[in-house]
Amino acid sequence: MKQPAVTLSWKSSENRSAMKLDVECYSGRKAEERPLRFRMDGRQYTVEDVLDQWYEPESISYRVRADDGNLYILRHQTSVPDGAWELVSFRQGRE
Repeated sequence: MKQPAVTLSWKSSENRSAMKLDVECYSGRKAEERPLRFRMDGRQYTVEDVLDQWYEPESISYRVRADDGNLYILRHQTSVPDGAWELVSFRQGRE
């Protein structure tokens, strides 16, 4: 049975521009288990693979490969309800 997805939005607190990161997550046994898709600068990216995941005191970070072949590190703040998502890092994929 396919689980419902959860969509969360993020607006950078460090960069006060209008750039938004919206993340749609897979929700299985618990809510927001892992990112499925994210939208940035009006473009949607599908997460093809979660390469790594690690826990910090107030957040969970995911290293993912998107459908554009690039690598992204997405951080989800878990210390507050409906925590923000942050794009931490980007690396262009190898051709």
